[in-house]
Amino acid sequence: MSTMDPPTPPGRMAPTNPQGPVTTRRPFSLRDKIGYMFGDFGNDFTFLLQSSFFLIFYTNVMGISAAHVGTLLFAARILDAFTDVGAGRLIDTLKPGRSGRFKPWLLRIMIPVAASAFLMFSPFLQDGSYGVRLGWMILTYILWGSVFYTLINIPYGSMASVISNKAGERASLSVFRSLGATLANLGISVILPLVVFIQIDGQSELSGNRMMLAAGGCGILAIVCYLLCHVNVEERIETPPKPKSDRMGFAQTMGTLVTNRGLTGLIVTSLFMLIAFMLLGGLMPYMLNEYFNNGQLLSIVNFVGLVPTLLLVPFASKLAKVFGKKEVGVVGMTLGVISALVLFVLRTDSPYVFMVGYAVLMLGVACLNILIWAFITDVIDLQEIRTGERNDATVYCMYSWARKLGQAIAGGLTGWALGWIGYVSGTEGVTQTQEVLDGIYSLATLLPAALLTVSVLALVFWYPLSKKRVDENVATLEAKHAAEGVQD
Repeated sequence: MSTMDPPTPPGRMAPTNPQGPVTTRRPFSLRDKIGYMFGDFGNDFTFLLQSSFFLIFYTNVMGISAAHVGTLLFAARILDAFTDVGAGRLIDTLKPGRSGRFKPWLLRIMIPVAASAFLMFSPFLQDGSYGVRLGWMILTYILWGSVFYTLINIPYGSMASVISNKAGERASLSVFRSLGATLANLGISVILPLVVFIQIDGQSELSGNRMMLAAGGCGILAIVCYLLCHVNVEERIETPPKPKSDRMGFAQTMGTLVTNRGLTGLIVTSLFMLIAFMLLGGLMPYMLNEYFNNGQLLSIVNFVGLVPTLLLVPFASKLAKVFGKKEVGVVGMTLGVISALVLFVLRTDSPYVFMVGYAVLMLGVACLNILIWAFITDVIDLQEIRTGERNDATVYCMYSWARKLGQAIAGGLTGWALGWIGYVSGTEGVTQTQEVLDGIYSLATLLPAALLTVSVLALVFWYPLSKKRVDENVATLEAKHAAEGVQD
């Protein structure tokens, strides 16, 4: 110990820091929340671009069948089972960098993830053979999603558990992360449809060249947001990896995760919620462009769907603190189920009536979605209590892969279902039958209701971390870290 180091209090071990003497950390503040918000803002500039426009871009611009696009979205998640877990274990076992364990990855990957998103929406090979167009779609999607997005999203998501160890502060990080996603959604789902959809001879169409320029702009904004996150977020909880001889092996770690009811319950809950959420996102362009014959209305519908999240942001942390995250999620998701069923029964021909029901549905989903990132930090705490090891990135990568699986199932299900109801892909001169239009409406209402019902049941009967249990776990870990001298 240096002569300049403060004395260690009796009964407390001196904090360790693999980079040298312990540095003073500034207190958790609004700066961390805003910085963390920008990180998700950056993520969603490419993620929401993909989830909102990838399917319709490749069916309507590149002329790829919906079934082939859906198969890619599903099959890529099998690859992600390896890349996500590999990235998580790599991050957990590597020596932390000067700015922390997770922050350096933002700088390493921000340019590759933005560039690959731009290539994914580039119609350079629009006139090539079907095999060439199909190969370009597969290559660029895997490069973006399975490689670069994985290597930036897992460390970003894991970072929340080391910014603070206090439940209230973690809940606020989740809220601000969701706010970042909502703001990105405003730009992508509300503004972009006004830019990328055009009217040709009275028919609404997606412009490939405008889509490419939009992807380039989103990539540049993503890089700026990652930089703002890196500058403003502070990693405070220093838990250097144990020596290799003292760590659980890979198989043992995976075994403890599989038996962690907090993780498995959250995965099932989030999986079905996300499938419903992403299915709605994938179908909305078809609902507005085909069923209501006005793709530009997608801008208004997406804005209406985002308003509930914006209204909930100021109250979400307080609701979680008073009632508990699990409890708030159950009530909200039940509201979402009821709203989707009402829309299905109404089968309205008015896009504005549809918007009202859609807004209520999205309010219900937001009650869970806006707090979901605080759920995962609770699960990481539970893993440490059960095993003595935090495994932040490994736990998060398992959850991240489950979310990707949900996205893939949603994308695959959307593409396959459009094929089942007889949707005809094409760039011009294609008119869908009334049976197809009715099928699109049913897919966008009844199917989300069923999926959200499964999510509610999993949250109620499987996920164990009620408000009382979370408070007990936080107190247990605070005592444990105090005894071990872990810096926070």
